[in-house]
Amino acid sequence: MKFTSHHPPYEYLRKKWIARHRQASESFLDSHSDTIKHLTLGGLGGLLMLSNPAAMASLPQNTNGLLADRSANRDQEPQLRTVKHLQESVPTEVRKLTIEEEKEIEEILSQQYNLPVKAEIDGIKLNRSYGLIGGEQHLYRYPGDTVFKHADTTSDWAMYGGSGIAPGLGAWGYFVPSEAQFSNKDKLRERYYIAVQTFLAPGFAENVGKYRDFFKFRKMLLVNPKTGQAVVTVVGDAGPAEWTGKHLGGSPEVMHFVGYAKGPRKGPVLYFFIDDPKDEVPLGPIDPAQGYANLVKI
Repeated sequence: MKFTSHHPPYEYLRKKWIARHRQASESFLDSHSDTIKHLTLGGLGGLLMLSNPAAMASLPQNTNGLLADRSANRDQEPQLRTVKHLQESVPTEVRKLTIEEEKEIEEILSQQYNLPVKAEIDGIKLNRSYGLIGGEQHLYRYPGDTVFKHADTTSDWAMYGGSGIAPGLGAWGYFVPSEAQFSNKDKLRERYYIAVQTFLAPGFAENVGKYRDFFKFRKMLLVNPKTGQAVVTVVGDAGPAEWTGKHLGGSPEVMHFVGYAKGPRKGPVLYFFIDDPKDEVPLGPIDPAQGYANLVKI
């Protein structure tokens, strides 16, 4: 029903007030249209997200369960970028890489991890640089070593102690002749060792002594191409046998840091030499956000 007033002065003032209010509203909308549009869309987006629990669950959250700031995910960006590049270059089938593929992956790994990565050094290379890794046990580091001595803390023992210790020595025997000579460098070498099929390297049979010395504690970059998880390791043993279907093995710590410590404890990895004649690259897992911007000695 249309409102009418029996008081002309009041009716005049009412119409003036409505006209002024309409003019002020239109002026405000014209001046702030972009802001209002942004707030409106944001509000609608928020309402849609709140009405969709699955969408809310997919957003990053902080430890309090609140939506995290974008900056919280910046550390993951280098790792995601690496995975994207590797997915474009690494074959889905776990097979030997072609020379062209190795060269391309060399460049990707060198750039992404800021390391001098190579498939071949001094004319020596492995039979392959892409294969299936399986879990290995701890190795005896010196005479009298036990599996219990490998754990620095109770959490270390809980995480890695269950893998046990190999019944025999590695391909190069003890890491050091005695416990008195055992250093932190030796500890890290055993902690982050891999076993590779040195005996299948082209030219090994003709140059056993040369190849044996070359591979001993040779640094290698080990990368899970599916996740970008990476570890700087050393060759600490030879194996596994061809009949196992695996192409290399990793210590309990190595398997943990490349994401294969649970389940079948096996998966595809890239493994390339690190050209480090001055022994400047430290062993251990690589921080995906920083890589090795500053190289320090072990």
